[in-house]
Amino acid sequence: MPDLTLLIVVFALLFIGVVMVYSSSAIWSSYKFEDPFFYAKRQLLFAVIGLIAMYFMMNIPYQKWREYSNLILIICFVLLIAVLIPGIGLERNGAKSWIGIGAFSIQPSEFMKIGLIIFMAKILSDNQKYITTFKQGFLPAMLLVFVPFGLIMLQPDLGTGMVLVGTCFVMIFIAGGKISHFMGLGMIGVIGFIGLILSAPYRISRIQAFLNPWEDPLGDGFQIIQSLYAIGPGGLMGMGLGQSLQKFFYLPEPQNDFIFAILAEELGFIGGSFVILLFFLLMWRGIRIALGAQDLFGSLLALGIIGMIVIQVFINISVVIGLIPVTGITLPFISYGGSSLTLTLLSMGILLNISRYAKI
Repeated sequence: MPDLTLLIVVFALLFIGVVMVYSSSAIWSSYKFEDPFFYAKRQLLFAVIGLIAMYFMMNIPYQKWREYSNLILIICFVLLIAVLIPGIGLERNGAKSWIGIGAFSIQPSEFMKIGLIIFMAKILSDNQKYITTFKQGFLPAMLLVFVPFGLIMLQPDLGTGMVLVGTCFVMIFIAGGKISHFMGLGMIGVIGFIGLILSAPYRISRIQAFLNPWEDPLGDGFQIIQSLYAIGPGGLMGMGLGQSLQKFFYLPEPQNDFIFAILAEELGFIGGSFVILLFFLLMWRGIRIALGAQDLFGSLLALGIIGMIVIQVFINISVVIGLIPVTGITLPFISYGGSSLTLTLLSMGILLNISRYAKI
């Protein structure tokens, strides 16, 4: 029997997501497509596809993914390289992160996140005795992480790259990686991170907008200012579902990365806190499943999946409330996006299957 609490939380977040996608996008989609339900219908379709994928994953023994982890990772790499090929990759908002298939598109970096988690869980469980060593354990694992990170940065997509690296760091640390190794890598990482920021003028602009959005209120600071304008009036109880003012062309494409701002405006502090509570419940059940898994592979796989979700939630909400610069990360289950929603639900299916065998 899969974990019932986790299943209820997933359905609750999914329901809230579909409702909020409609509420936040109705005005924009009416203007752009002459159909207020355009984004909501697509999100509902993605949710159904994702739930079907979750059901199948929930009924496939998770140990099967160990057997096919090499093939899965190769396919993910092929997709990640294909998106960089002219004529195949689609560019949106300055990033070439999608591959078009008819009226729909997929984001290969989303597939890479789950593919790398599965493969990392395999190699870490198979070679745990070496993880405390630098050359035989830590360094090979790090190289495995930074190759796909480099490909993602060529798109460029720093936000997704941060989630990928952060998730793998958590898995390596839990598997027994030495803190001293992380500290040494951290110093190199800080230098590299600064280099990435300096190499792209738009990233420098985002940092400046984060430090003082009012310096350029109609340019780089516009989005975060409008986000805060949405959250502030929400107060304790919110303005009411569907009553947001910021979605009237003030907050750009509010159904995407900044959907939590509209949620806070309409449902208030209580509504926003309830959603955060659901994510805490998701994290708690994920950790319980990981601790009770019957083998190390299942434990690391569960931790990788829940770590990916938690890191993404933390980054997204931190951006929306102005704690960190804009990164372009969606809010799992809530934000509009086919690849993200489908892969998130697929990942939940794997986690639910692990829970069937775990001692919770």
